[in-house]
Amino acid sequence: MSPLNSYFLQGSPSEQRLIQDLINEQLKMYGQDVLYLPRKIINENTIIKEITASRFDDSFRIEAYLINYEGFQNTGDLLSQFGVRSKDEINLNISKERYDDFISPFLKLWPADEIKLATRPQEGDLIFFPLDESLFEIKYVEGKKPFYQLNQLYVYELRCERFEYEDEIIDVPEVDMDGVNINESTKDLGNIYTIQMVGTAATTAVATVGLATTNPNSYSVYAIDLINDGYAYKSAPTVSISTAPSGGKTATAVAIMTSRVGQQGSSIDRIVLTNPGYGYTLPPTVTITGGSGSGGIATALIAKGVLGPVAITTGGVGYSTVPTITFGSGNAVADAFTNSNGVVSAVRFRSAGYGYTSGSIPSVSFSDPTATSYGDYTYNEVVTGTKTGTTGYVKSWDGDNRVLKVAIVDGNFSLGEGLVGAAASYRILSVEGNEFLDPYAENVQIEQESDLIVDFSQKNPFGEY
Repeated sequence: MSPLNSYFLQGSPSEQRLIQDLINEQLKMYGQDVLYLPRKIINENTIIKEITASRFDDSFRIEAYLINYEGFQNTGDLLSQFGVRSKDEINLNISKERYDDFISPFLKLWPADEIKLATRPQEGDLIFFPLDESLFEIKYVEGKKPFYQLNQLYVYELRCERFEYEDEIIDVPEVDMDGVNINESTKDLGNIYTIQMVGTAATTAVATVGLATTNPNSYSVYAIDLINDGYAYKSAPTVSISTAPSGGKTATAVAIMTSRVGQQGSSIDRIVLTNPGYGYTLPPTVTITGGSGSGGIATALIAKGVLGPVAITTGGVGYSTVPTITFGSGNAVADAFTNSNGVVSAVRFRSAGYGYTSGSIPSVSFSDPTATSYGDYTYNEVVTGTKTGTTGYVKSWDGDNRVLKVAIVDGNFSLGEGLVGAAASYRILSVEGNEFLDPYAENVQIEQESDLIVDFSQKNPFGEY
């Protein structure tokens, strides 16, 4: 190989500077302003080094020349087993100097575990293309084309495909570019859960109680004494109380179950009365059957002046935890039960008390609900369920109709639980999930058209129409 001619510089710094300046000027004159969104790594597989979660929360404006100015490259829309997929591609040229001066220094300030490479554009980063109002993902970076003009490299060629959303977090500070909100353009992408929230102000439950019977000499069951809690129950067993004598009313009860440490299956925690009955002369027999377990044994206790079932006047609103129920006088003890909407749905006696008279019927009171409704959720903030601990990222919030959309849900929300954000809290009335949304796919349209063509009522394809 012959040496270079020593009488020529083969590219002086001033010549290289001139070419770079000319390229920068051409990009500003004939290029298009785009936003460069570097990817931050949230979680990476430690074995195969696959990035499983990423975030885009920063942006940099830079000039880019669209190489394929006549239109998108590649095959365009492609019909696959997952529906119609858009394979649009664009190739962009950006100035190496502009990237090195205005983007790379800021990326070097990021923690090392959040970014793979800060010295050049990275595959996996995003480009917001304002003409199409869409995001493109960098698939390959060509940094040596043109190849060493005057011994120097001046541009990066970015080969990009239309971005396919996979629950990445997109929260770009510069949300407004030429009238286009980047965050708004991505809020409906991915697995979105639409949650109807309840914003009714919290109210306390109200109930009344009377005597099991007006006959002061009649005996009623005031409690069930659990002798043996049993074992290996797969479900709550049936509690049967022997029939009351003629003219009386048979008492009813249900078993409340629990799981104990080191025990297979469940056991009976307590037996509560749903109705004390009346007219008994002797303690009735209590029989525990079913539930695929065994060993449960209990006896009934009877007395005069026993309270009857509690009548719920108002179930209240906003109970995120079970309220405490108290009686104004006497020895009655009861448990309240709430439904998924935070409303008191039932009251059951642990002990219906005894010794009450028509003139000493106690008042019934519930503790106040702890749940309140207030505030507004903000885009991309984390919301947490108060019961399940399920978390998700807010995509949109309609405060007037109290409709919340969340994505990247970790767990399963429970109806009736509170959903708490930084400055908002409401209760969940309903949750509706959706399939993965791709704005460029036409899966729904294809399904609708096929339903018009194919007659699914035909059982015999060879029969007469």
